[in-house]
Amino acid sequence: MAKRAFPYIPNSVEEIKAELLEDIGISDVEDIFKEIPDHLRFDGKLNIPEPKLSEYELKKHVERILSKNKSAQDNLNFKGGGVWQHYVPSVCRTIAGRDEFLTAYVGDAYADHGKFQALFETASMIGELVEMDAVNTPTYDWSNAIVRSIRMAARINGRKEVLIPASMSPSRKKVVLNYCKPDIKVTEIDFDQETALIELDDLKAKLSEKVSSVYIENPNYLGYLELEAEKIGELAHQYGAEFIVGVDPSSLGVLEAPANYGADIVCGELQPFGLNMKWGGALSGFIASPDEEKYVGEYPSLLFGITPTVEEGEYGFGHVAFERTSYAQREKGKDFIGTSTALYGIIAGVYLALIGPKGLIELGEGIMQRCEYAKEKFAELEGVSIPIQTPSFKEFVVDFSGCSKSVKEINQLLEEENIFGGIELGEKMEEYQNCALFCFTEVHDRYDINKLINSIEMIIEKY
Repeated sequence: MAKRAFPYIPNSVEEIKAELLEDIGISDVEDIFKEIPDHLRFDGKLNIPEPKLSEYELKKHVERILSKNKSAQDNLNFKGGGVWQHYVPSVCRTIAGRDEFLTAYVGDAYADHGKFQALFETASMIGELVEMDAVNTPTYDWSNAIVRSIRMAARINGRKEVLIPASMSPSRKKVVLNYCKPDIKVTEIDFDQETALIELDDLKAKLSEKVSSVYIENPNYLGYLELEAEKIGELAHQYGAEFIVGVDPSSLGVLEAPANYGADIVCGELQPFGLNMKWGGALSGFIASPDEEKYVGEYPSLLFGITPTVEEGEYGFGHVAFERTSYAQREKGKDFIGTSTALYGIIAGVYLALIGPKGLIELGEGIMQRCEYAKEKFAELEGVSIPIQTPSFKEFVVDFSGCSKSVKEINQLLEEENIFGGIELGEKMEEYQNCALFCFTEVHDRYDINKLINSIEMIIEKY
């Protein structure tokens, strides 16, 4: 009796499998795995559902799983920390679903129906925001962009140490530590717990001619503005180090462009620009630099450029210095790259084109106004304080040490009111025990903020 083909695995028809095995010179699929020791192989049957045989059955199965999820659509959400809830205009979803963009895989597609131009336009707008001339195609996320920037700097000056702030995003820090192994030393710069800002004296003590680059985040992970960013850049340059600045680009409608306070390389996250939150994403990083050979020659990722065509008045879009990439050099490449988030980059371009410069200013101003209003309301609560007075954008720290309840307990009770409270910081940063990181964006109106404050007040008084 012939075995039935597996419905979701290509080439599982027995005749096709036999033909493939014959073509590569083996008689059984097991021959492919024979070099794996027995003690490393799973012996048994995986506890997974049987395959659904119809599209309708599969759809219902997935919907049942998804129904267990608690979403920001059904709850008031005040969590941030690297993935933030912003309003996503419907045009972003509409254009993202178009066939010519939905298949916008990195590299050379079988046929380009506007992908190159769309990514060039996105890069151009990001370049205007950060005041840089060269911008790459999107990386996996901000974390990946940081590491690519660090390794670019190391190749530029031949040094093997990077200084990063101890206050940077814990998840991004883990990626940096992992990707810098084994050849780049990562040293953390201390920060002031009361201001959440980098300690300049500690930076000066750790700078040397061995340092390849200094990386900062502005705003930092806790949402505070690195007020001495220009000074940090000057100190880095005194030792010949590259100054790398990581940004949340949604802040650049109200904050100065990094290039204007000395950044050599800028990286950041495109998620605030039209990308819905979903299970840890959607994330998409970018890198920007001056249009100089020493920088452009070290980009591992693709760069798109524009050039006149033979026909007068027409332009073409294509790769810039493709020969420097791992696609061209393969194992001899300076830095390997793989799949990018090209579709997300296109969506970010749609968002930026829609909101425009004036809209980005209004976005930034509205976010800062909401944060200041929320800080005032928090300060009115008994046992609650705002411990850091440094100006912030989008996020800030709230201290619940004066309450009888822990942040974890407060968040659990808030969920009963369909509210996602702030991120518990004590687990991530020992300096801020029983503190939470709250996020406010344009999706929160006065009613939402008041509901959060009133709910916390009720919890404090009742429990």
